[in-house]
Amino acid sequence: MHSDIHSLLHTYHSAELHREAAAIRPVRQGLKSQVGWRMVEFGLRLVQERPAPVVVRRMPRTA
Repeated sequence: MHSDIHSLLHTYHSAELHREAAAIRPVRQGLKSQVGWRMVEFGLRLVQERPAPVVVRRMPRTA
């Protein structure tokens, strides 16, 4: 496929996706819920940055 055709197809597909996304826009939420969701997203980012240390403990055999 020639690069100019590939670029043209990409442009058409991109425009189509933008139109579909614009048609499905959700209703705006209130300020309180927007701030709440931002805090949840921020908290999840903080949790993902610090992986928990792995501790391996062996149990004594009792047989």
